[in-house]
Amino acid sequence: MAVCFGARISKDISRELYSFGNNRGNSLSLDFPSPAQLTFGSAPPRNPQLCTTQACAFRDSYEKFKKAGAEVVGISGDGSASHKAFAEKYKLPYTLLSDEGNKVRKEWGVPSDLFGALPGRQTYVLDKNGVCRLVYNNQFQPEKHIDETLKFLKSV
Repeated sequence: MAVCFGARISKDISRELYSFGNNRGNSLSLDFPSPAQLTFGSAPPRNPQLCTTQACAFRDSYEKFKKAGAEVVGISGDGSASHKAFAEKYKLPYTLLSDEGNKVRKEWGVPSDLFGALPGRQTYVLDKNGVCRLVYNNQFQPEKHIDETLKFLKSV
């Protein structure tokens, strides 16, 4: 499964994913069926404290996700160069995708928080066929994304 943090899509519907620039300086297309579940997280751009906390929490639990058969991918509206510097600084083992123009955020309907003042923070688990099996939203407790996602992965 894939674990994605950041975007919002409805549970149990398949979504086509896109081609993204990433922190490794190339383009990445996510295709399904996939050899692993995907954990996909959408994080608001330029929110240093909470984004860093969430990114590092996924880093610290990365091996647990791998053992659960999942791959972790982060996504935000920040550019590839920014993602590269961030990933190097915090030694992130997973890919960060650049959602230029917030295309995915808009198309997936990521909700805003605090009456629109903050972009939403969501985590998704997509199965090997790209079907969303979990949507988790928690703006102010980014570490909970890891706990809830791992709990779900262990249950399937």
